[in-house]
Amino acid sequence: MSRVLVTGGRPHLVTTVAVLALLSPLTACSSASSAVEACMGKQAVSATSGELAGTYRGEGDAKGATITLKASDSKPGGTVTVHHWPTGSWHKSELGDTFDGSGTWDVAGGTGSGDQAQVRLSFTKPELFLHGDTLDSLSIAMDGKRTFVYQDDDPDVCPKFRLRTVTSRHT
Repeated sequence: MSRVLVTGGRPHLVTTVAVLALLSPLTACSSASSAVEACMGKQAVSATSGELAGTYRGEGDAKGATITLKASDSKPGGTVTVHHWPTGSWHKSELGDTFDGSGTWDVAGGTGSGDQAQVRLSFTKPELFLHGDTLDSLSIAMDGKRTFVYQDDDPDVCPKFRLRTVTSRHT
């Protein structure tokens, strides 16, 4: 649609499409959480052990990996078991070899206004994987039907390393 705008006695052609094209990048910009929300659900600011307990299966770069979070009856968090879990430090661009292991987990809630909840993993078996030797902190996203744990490495795209619940304490 085009319109003729007359100002100062001279006609000017204003193309609505051109104006919309110029404005669309402004309206298409999204907050960091919308990329996560679009593919997984809302990033969790807090979560309980009971909400997170269950088995998660990998998608994307996490394909083949599983993690099982069992809640403790006496304290927050509980025990964790992983299969085909990646090695490598957070600063490496590619995931390393995988391992099967176990240990404990807990939930750290967001402390600031923009902070998100995290599942923190502590591996006791195999002993070789200490903090920094493997992925040991995962962000949480939830919607009404699904829960995801994921590596929050680029807030502008759907996380590549993500795991979705396949069974939970409540199903």
